[in-house]
Amino acid sequence: MGTNGSTMLKPLRQGLPPLDPAAVSNAASCALPARYEAVREARRFTRDMLGQWGVDERFDDVCLVVSELVTNALRHAMPGEYGCTEEHVASVRLHLMRWDERLVCAVRDPSHETPVPRDSDDFSAESGRGLFLVDSFADGWGWHPLAGPLTGKAVWAMFHVERPA
Repeated sequence: MGTNGSTMLKPLRQGLPPLDPAAVSNAASCALPARYEAVREARRFTRDMLGQWGVDERFDDVCLVVSELVTNALRHAMPGEYGCTEEHVASVRLHLMRWDERLVCAVRDPSHETPVPRDSDDFSAESGRGLFLVDSFADGWGWHPLAGPLTGKAVWAMFHVERPA
């Protein structure tokens, strides 16, 4: 499942694997406020969408990864303490996309900073393991800078799911 830090850095700059945008069977997104209640809101939104889409088998893994990605966006990407500035209130956004056998969750944030797993052997540490958890529970992940009028980046995680009945 998990990998060590050096091999985990390899996929960071990769974009999503080739997925035909026209073949998306379900897609939804929501803007998240720049405060830590956003993590709870993101989990609730994810739970509702996965229930509507009938994607139950990876529910716990997806919700854990969404929580970590949103927490990282708020903690590391937002300006000011805890990201609590009016200017960036809706600049973190969660996207969920479903193809036949793949589910992608992506969190957009305004930072240009490269997401880097902390090199820590202290497994009792309270923070710093978010990307290691993402790597452990998702089937793939990475990030890419945003293009066009949007600034910042998107960090994504992909899950293999059962084909809809």
